[in-house]
Amino acid sequence: MALIERYHVVAAVRDVATSQIIKEGQIVSLDTNGRVVIQSNTNKYPYGLAGDTKNTASSMPGIGTAIIGADAAGVAITASFQNRVSDYFDETKASNKMTVYHSGGEFATDMFASNVATAAIMAPLYGVNGQFETFDTHSSGVIVARLIKADGAYPSGVPGTDINGDIAMGGENGNTYIEVKLVI
Repeated sequence: MALIERYHVVAAVRDVATSQIIKEGQIVSLDTNGRVVIQSNTNKYPYGLAGDTKNTASSMPGIGTAIIGADAAGVAITASFQNRVSDYFDETKASNKMTVYHSGGEFATDMFASNVATAAIMAPLYGVNGQFETFDTHSSGVIVARLIKADGAYPSGVPGTDINGDIAMGGENGNTYIEVKLVI
C-alpha cells in the first residue's frame, strides 16, 4: 500500500463492502449496492482510487524496516508506520466508509503491474484487479490514468541518503512508485 496524494479534485466518502480487503492506492469500483469494492471482472468500471485501507494486517510501507540512522552506540534506529492498534489496520472500522479519490488529480502509488515500468510517459493506464496496468484486460474501455513519471524510488521526507537527501519510501512493488494523472 501507498498512495501519495499530490493534488486531488474530489475526495468522496463511500460505504465499503464488508467482505473486501482493499489497500490504499488500489483502483476501486462500486458494487450493485453502491459500496466500494476492488475493481475486477465482476465490477469492471473503475470509480476511483482507494484513499484508505481495509485490511486485517498492516500494509503500511516500511513497517519496522526503515533504518534511519544509528545511536551513539551504533545501534540502528528504525522508523515505522502503523494505524491505531484498536483498528487492527482497518482504517474503515469505525465508520465502514472509505475515502475514494476521483475526478482528477495527481498521485504517486506502488499499486501497478510490472509492465507499467516500461510504459511511455502519458501512456494510458487501465484498472486490472485494483492495480494500474497497460492493457485493458477487463474490457471496460475506461482509461483510469495517464503515466506522468516512470517507476522509481520516492522520497519519504525522512533525512537519509537514498534519494535527494531522503530515505526512500518503502512499499509493495519493489519499493518503487509511479506518478499518474487520474482521468476518471
